[in-house]
Amino acid sequence: MDKIKHYLSLVKFSHTIFALPFAMIGFALALKTNKPFELKLFVLVVLCMVFARSAAMAFNRYIDRHFDKLNPRTAVREIPAGTIHAKHALSFVIINSLLFIVSTYFINSICFYLSPVALFVVLFYSYTKRFTPLCHLVLGVGLALAPIGAYLAVTGVFNLLPLLFSFTVLFWVSGFDIMYALQDEAFDKENKLKSIPVLLGTKNALLFSRLLHVCSILCVVSAGFFGQLQVLYWIGVAGFSGLIIFQHTLVKPTDLSKINLAFFTTNGIASVLFAVCTIVSLFI
Repeated sequence: MDKIKHYLSLVKFSHTIFALPFAMIGFALALKTNKPFELKLFVLVVLCMVFARSAAMAFNRYIDRHFDKLNPRTAVREIPAGTIHAKHALSFVIINSLLFIVSTYFINSICFYLSPVALFVVLFYSYTKRFTPLCHLVLGVGLALAPIGAYLAVTGVFNLLPLLFSFTVLFWVSGFDIMYALQDEAFDKENKLKSIPVLLGTKNALLFSRLLHVCSILCVVSAGFFGQLQVLYWIGVAGFSGLIIFQHTLVKPTDLSKINLAFFTTNGIASVLFAVCTIVSLFI
């Protein structure tokens, strides 16, 4: 039981709450194209999300294990702390990657053919901090695959509306990851790692994060007009936007003590609230 807890902690399973609600939005949008609901397909979509994200997070922990050991904030993580051996973490990555690809095989051909591309994106992120401060955007792209991926699983075709939700995730995740990275600005500088806080400094990094979040809000507004969505959707937009704005009142250049509240709690509530309002509005 303890081993299971360690692996769930390794992949931060609770963080699935960020992207999974948007995958459900993509799935719901696909059903609105008069596609029938299939429980098997729904389960496969959820499994793809879990396997891809587990592979990505475990790979990130494996690749960063030496840096994590040096950083007091991350030294308690499973690999540097010794609760999970590095080679076991790598095996976990390989198993989840294979399970992800196998799951896409049972969905449809386009998802199966694109699965290595999706896997490359989510795994490649772990290397980006070594050579580009745009690593936050790469993380955003990885999570942004959720809405369009779920839509493709049901319909097998691309569409603008789920793409708008993918861009919402891209800008939203990139923005809050920049805020989270402020905690390691000094460590990253010392170890020659790249990030927006290292490049721009705390104050300007927060401004850049706000700009990305404005883009995210513009995407959900655009999706509402393009999809001619109902009143409940706009309530979700208001809640999502309000919580994004609220998190920026929590984190200031001179006070980073509330980053965890802004990162985990606020964003978790925002994604679930928005997804519930969007999905319900699609079917009333």
